[in-house]
Amino acid sequence: MSRKRPTIADLRAIKGKRQLTMLRVTTMEEAEAAEKAGIDIVSITPELILNPAYREVAPSLFSMPGENFYEIGTADDFVRWSFKMVKASADAVYCSASYATIKRMADEAIPVIGHVGLIPSRRTWTGGFRAVGKTADSAMEIFEAVRQLEAAGAFGAEIEVVPIEVAEAISKRTSLFLLSMGAGTGCDAQYLFAEDILGANRGHMPRHSKVYRNFAAEYDRLQQERIAAFREYVADVESRAYPEEKHIVRMPPDELKAFLDRLGS
Repeated sequence: MSRKRPTIADLRAIKGKRQLTMLRVTTMEEAEAAEKAGIDIVSITPELILNPAYREVAPSLFSMPGENFYEIGTADDFVRWSFKMVKASADAVYCSASYATIKRMADEAIPVIGHVGLIPSRRTWTGGFRAVGKTADSAMEIFEAVRQLEAAGAFGAEIEVVPIEVAEAISKRTSLFLLSMGAGTGCDAQYLFAEDILGANRGHMPRHSKVYRNFAAEYDRLQQERIAAFREYVADVESRAYPEEKHIVRMPPDELKAFLDRLGS
C-alpha cells in the first residue's frame, strides 16, 4: 500500500503522540532506500530536490532541503531560494539564519525549520562541538530560542545535542515540531545522518549516532577489487590477451580485398 506524503497539518497533529524517523540523505540511492525503508522525513541537499527524478524515487518522503545561512545570503536571498525549493516540491526548508530571516520566509507561508542547541555553523558561541543546555541558564537560553522561533513563524526546529530532560521539557511547552539529533526521545522525530547509520563516515562519530552497517569496509574492499581489475586489464593488453575475437569487428573478405587493392594502387 502506497504511503501519503504528510503535510504540515499532519505533522502538527502527530506532535506528542508518536516519534517519526528522519535521515540526512545526500544521494538518490539513499533517498530511494529511505522511501522503501519507510523513513518519514529527510533532510536533503538542494541539488536533490531540484533533480526532476527525485519524486519518482521518494514520492512520500517529507523532504526538507537546507544549506548553511552563509551559503545562501541575506533574507531576500533566502526568500528567493525557498520559493525555488518549494516550487521543486520541498515540504519545508531548513534555516539557521536570524529570526528576522525566518520571519521573512514564514510571512510568505514557507514552512521553515530552525535550529537550537548545538548549531554547527555557530558553534564558536557555545564552545565548539559539545552539548548545550547542561546548566539551568543555558537550558533557558535554548527555551528562549524556541520561543523566538515560534514568534518568527517557524514550523519546527532541529534540537541538537541537548540533555534529554531539557529537550523533553521544552517539547511539552512548544508548538514547534522538534527534531531530535542527540536530544533524546522526548521530541517529535529522531534524526540521524545516513552516512553514520551506514558506517560510511570515516571521521569523528557523534555519540548520538548508531552504526548499522560497515560501508567503509565495503568501500575499501571495492577499491582493492577496482585496483585488481585494472591490473588484470594492463596485463591482458601487454600479453595481447585483450582484445579477443569477440571484442572486435571484422570486414567481409571481398570488401577487405577491394580496400587493400585500392591501397596498393
